[in-house]
Amino acid sequence: MFELRHLRYFVTVAETLSFARAAERLHLSQPPLSRQIQALEQELGAALFVRSKRSVRLSAAGAALLPEARRLLEQAEALREHARRLEQGESGSVVLGCITTAAYNVLPGLLPEFQAQYSGVKVTLAEATSDVQLAALAEGRMDAGLLLPPVDDPRLDYLPLFRDVLVAALPAHAAQHDPHAGAAKPAGGDPFSLRTLASRPFILFPRQAGPGLYDLIVGFCRQAGFSPRIEQQATHMQTIVSLVAAGMGVALVPASLQTAGRAGVAFHPLLEKSPAVETGLAWRRDNDSPALQSLVNLARERALMTTSKTKS
Repeated sequence: MFELRHLRYFVTVAETLSFARAAERLHLSQPPLSRQIQALEQELGAALFVRSKRSVRLSAAGAALLPEARRLLEQAEALREHARRLEQGESGSVVLGCITTAAYNVLPGLLPEFQAQYSGVKVTLAEATSDVQLAALAEGRMDAGLLLPPVDDPRLDYLPLFRDVLVAALPAHAAQHDPHAGAAKPAGGDPFSLRTLASRPFILFPRQAGPGLYDLIVGFCRQAGFSPRIEQQATHMQTIVSLVAAGMGVALVPASLQTAGRAGVAFHPLLEKSPAVETGLAWRRDNDSPALQSLVNLARERALMTTSKTKS
């Protein structure tokens, strides 16, 4: 069975029409090159060259096969380059999970830079809550996930990327004096004390969807002297903000969500020192995908743990 090198020998002789010059270009001696071409002709069952003592020219079969040989060599070179890019993490695919808030803090910086550096890697985004991502990562249905800790599965690695603060989300159309709060609602985005929301109905997500953030919010309220009265639950932050805009209650949300520009909601910083809301990247430690490793390496470079500033 002939090999790619035999096609390369054939093309070189066809281009030079000289076994001597072809041997020089291929860094071979002439007798072995002649034997390799003869072996190729025997394998194909056709003479590729018409030889005389003074000249070499392509046979009809050789002239017809030359474009096909060049095409096969080009495909082999492209395959070699593709394999190299895959091995170097410059090509391939990554399925990346993403919580809602990560789309407003981590993702806008990480993804464009990754795509610029690794344009051959296809990134498929899958929006999902942290619990869904953890299950998908463990089962191999996702390669990586931007999510909220904790990440307790020993099969997963975790890299902190961003720290946010909590702000209060209130209905923007609510009356300046709110009978539920028993006090004047702060104007605009003015800061106020969390305890003034003690009597207000809260909107929160089910604890299963993100136990770390759920416990952090409830604990923050208790430090302010009350337990939040949770009357509505929603799985996604955008839904929570929409319910706030509809006047269904108030919520504590990561400050980066303010950039979503949701109409009907006023975001207020709090006088109390907010606990940090961390977002990080998780992935299976036994996933040896070079494309995934390229993403992890870039995320490590960007892991500055920046704490966002609330809007005034």
